[in-house]
Amino acid sequence: MTTLCHTLVLGGARSGKSRFAEQLILASGLEPIYVATAQTLDDEMRLRIREHRRRRAEQGWRTIEEPLQLAATLDRETGPGRAVLVDCLTLWLSNVMLAKMDVSAVTGELVERMLGLPSPVIMVSNEVGLGIVPDTALGREFRDTQGRLNQSIAAIVPRVVFIAAGLPLVLKGTL
Repeated sequence: MTTLCHTLVLGGARSGKSRFAEQLILASGLEPIYVATAQTLDDEMRLRIREHRRRRAEQGWRTIEEPLQLAATLDRETGPGRAVLVDCLTLWLSNVMLAKMDVSAVTGELVERMLGLPSPVIMVSNEVGLGIVPDTALGREFRDTQGRLNQSIAAIVPRVVFIAAGLPLVLKGTL
């Protein structure tokens, strides 16, 4: 059984970050709980979500779909013998911003709650600051807010892993 701790897994789109995070939890021997933050907004996303649901069910995950109330969901779903995967912070933050919620308050609440959770949580997030500068004010605000959220989570978790081309680079802690 692998020792598991709160972990932030970062990477670009299709870098292998979700697969890496899933493997960490499945190798732990703990009950795997998947908190999916995606919303079905179009046909392509509907197909993607359907495929993810099928694959997770085959692997024994219990899935909770929660696009907005992440801190409350983590309070409810963490506990002894469990490990929770949040996939992903990037979609969650997009949902929060589009819902015109108080981003600072909601992200602050998430960071604060992470400190007291009773079981390991693996959070997957995109590293959005490595690409082109967005050409809209909303795009730039999102990029900056995502970067600050990633920094806040990275500061409080014992392990941070960056994934590129399916390969892990440990930025903080050990594997």
